[in-house]
Amino acid sequence: MLASRRVVHAALAANLAIAFIKFLAAALTGSSAMLSEAVHSLVDTVNELLLLFGLKRADQPPDSDHPLGYGRELYFWSFIVALSVLGLGAGVSLYEGIDHLRDPVPMEHPLLNYLVLTASFIFEGASWSVGFRAFRARKGNLSVVGAFRASKDPSIFIALLEDSAALIGLLIAAGGISLALIFHEPRYDGVASLGIGLILGVSALLLASETKGLLIGEAALPHVREAILRIAAQDPDVQCANGVLTVQMGPTQVLAALSAEFRDGLTTEQIERCVGRIEIAIKEADLGVTTVFIKPQTPETWKARIAALAAQRRGAGKG
Repeated sequence: MLASRRVVHAALAANLAIAFIKFLAAALTGSSAMLSEAVHSLVDTVNELLLLFGLKRADQPPDSDHPLGYGRELYFWSFIVALSVLGLGAGVSLYEGIDHLRDPVPMEHPLLNYLVLTASFIFEGASWSVGFRAFRARKGNLSVVGAFRASKDPSIFIALLEDSAALIGLLIAAGGISLALIFHEPRYDGVASLGIGLILGVSALLLASETKGLLIGEAALPHVREAILRIAAQDPDVQCANGVLTVQMGPTQVLAALSAEFRDGLTTEQIERCVGRIEIAIKEADLGVTTVFIKPQTPETWKARIAALAAQRRGAGKG
């Protein structure tokens, strides 16, 4: 979780500084696009604080009320972040854009806007590079889109997506301000604000879609499931490792339910020792598996169970 905190801290520092200078520039110049950008940076600042709070809550150890831990706290607060980007960031930007189109106000001190946009681009670019390095270190051979969809740590991809949206928003703001000055038409500034609102809306919907999947429970990555089966199959008392069901409880917290057939003739004590060996081996493999349930089953029983789950899913899809 250290890399996650580093990414969020970098984004927080950048957005806090940028929000201040953007609000100052918006007040001095009357630019709608600059005000939208200021609101955008303020929302991002609040979002980073929410993510840090979620990371802290997710680190709490299991207790009697939450025996599987608090890992999903991060997923909950990440979903709140997505809603705030949509409701506050996109909503205010769209409102400002419409208001500026209906009642255009000539821009003052345009040079100040360019200075602020340039400084903001530098800050956001530095924050984006920190997030992208952390994201690239985790994505492996996956594409950017594939890694985004497969990621189990929303704090990194939220910070990266927010910074990406911010950089695009800065370019849109610069374009709108330039067109407003060139054609002496302040409505272009309002159009830029609408563009920023749309970018934030799309970003929010992407974040909401990904964090919703994590919040309701996604399976762990394939290599985790494969490693669990491989470890179980290597134990001398296991006849067959049938399969495993996993649920991602947090960025580094996985719940696993393993189906295995034990060799004939084993006593209850021998089966208990076998289960203990498998649990220790899985946790020592550093897969992020915090809880393992092992159920004795024949391969036929496991296959029937999986077939029933598939049938239920097809039935739900038709309904």
